[in-house]
Formats: sequence, C-alpha cells, structure tokens
Amino acid sequence: MQYQARSALVTGASSGIGEAFARGLAARGMNLLLTALPEDESLLRAIAMELSEQHGVRTEAVAIDLAEHDAGRRLQAAGDALGFEPDLLVNNAGIGTRGVFAELPLDLQLDMIRVNIEALVALTGLYVPRMVARRDGAVINVASTAAFAPIPYFAVYAASKAFVQRFGEALWAENHRHGVRITTVCPGPVFTRFQGRFGTKAPASRYALFFWRILHVILPRPLTVEMIVADTLQALEQDQPTVVRRVPGAGPVYHSIALAMNALPQRLRLLAIERINR
Repeated sequence: MQYQARSALVTGASSGIGEAFARGLAARGMNLLLTALPEDESLLRAIAMELSEQHGVRTEAVAIDLAEHDAGRRLQAAGDALGFEPDLLVNNAGIGTRGVFAELPLDLQLDMIRVNIEALVALTGLYVPRMVARRDGAVINVASTAAFAPIPYFAVYAASKAFVQRFGEALWAENHRHGVRITTVCPGPVFTRFQGRFGTKAPASRYALFFWRILHVILPRPLTVEMIVADTLQALEQDQPTVVRRVPGAGPVYHSIALAMNALPQRLRLLAIERINR
C-alpha cells in the first residue's frame, strides 16, 4: 500500500536527493516545508513555487543553516508559525568533504557533526514525540553506504553516517509499535563530483573514479536520485528499518569486494581502503 501523508518537512531540499524527495512527495499530493542554506534561498523558493503550481500542493520555504546553534528549534518554530505540522520528516541535509583529517579546517569538521548528527537528532527529537502522541507519523533519515566502514579521507563524514544508521535503527525498534515509522536509507555513490559544505569541490580520488568508470561500463544503468527516493518510500511503506540502495545490478560486485576485504587482516583492510580513497 502506498504510504500517504498530508505534509512533509524536507531538509537540504535545494538540490540532489533532497530536491528529489521534494519532487516525489509533491507528486503524491503532500504539502511541503522545504529548507536549505540561506545562500540557496532563491533556488529553494523557485523549487517550492514550481511544485506548488505543478501539483497543486502548499509549499513553504525556510532558509536556515542547520550548523548554527539551536537551528532545529528555530526551524520548528518557523514551521509552527506557518501552521505547518509535518506527518513525515525527511532528514536529508548533510555536509561532506574529502581530505586528510589533520589538514582540514576544524570548524568544517565540527560543522559536519552539527549538521549530519546534531541537527538530525534535534529535529527528530522535536517532531517524533508529537508523532507518538497522535500515533501517526514517519521519519526518513538519509545516511550512506559509507556508514558501514571507516573511510580514510572521509573520516568524520563516514563516522557521522554510521551514527545516523545506528540511531535510525534504534528509533525504529523504539517506535514501530507506536504508529511511527522510521526508515534509514543508505545510498551508494551517485556518480557526480562531491560538493563540499562551503562550495569547494572535493573530487573523488583517481582510483575511486577509475573504479566507478569501470563499474559503469559493466553496469551501464547509473544510480539516480529518483531511484533512491522510490526505494526509500517503498521501504517506508513496508516499515523497513534500513534500505541500502546501490548501483543497479552491482550487488554481486559489492558482495565480492566485501568478501575479499573482510578476508584481509584489519590493518591491511584499512590500508587498502586508504589507498583507494587517496
């Protein structure tokens, strides 16, 4: 049965997976409260207006930096002032950057924790009690396949996504009997150059790019944001705690790599991952 909600709050909705969620949910007739960084406000409002005109739904746009102190409470207050109570919370906003931990700005790493973990926990903690009280609601947390292994040069990002994945599964166990669904999606790489928090490009390593080019020759169907959204909503309908979305048809390839990596001693495994991402 198709999951239906009257309204949804989507963070990080000005591009990528967040925008795809906004478009997919609007197509289902949901009213939307969309958020993004202040520098993306004009783009966010254009998306909101387009979806409202295209699907006849109510859309509101709030520009806010979730790395700021108490941003979650301020976002909820803005939604309350608009009379907007989401049935579905999509925690999509995230920061990622590539580099040697000791060489990256500490403030950037701390902002990554504030957005990827603190803001997500805050918004979940603000809205889930309301959902439990009315025994209706759902949360989608966007993690990553990076959650399943330590990744040198993405140390804080991968660790933050591991938190999101474990946090989401724990909340599923706590809330599934109270009419509240919690699903965490762990997407594989969407084949684009990664965009960092402050607009600085953080391209993948040459080894990783070579691997993905070969994979896309063998498996010419790339992973798209639309596939991620469709699979996540299906998992939510089935009340699944976690859904992992990889490149279509790549399951055997991933499985073979995982078996080979797990057969290595821990030191060699970490050095191999470091070499791939260097």
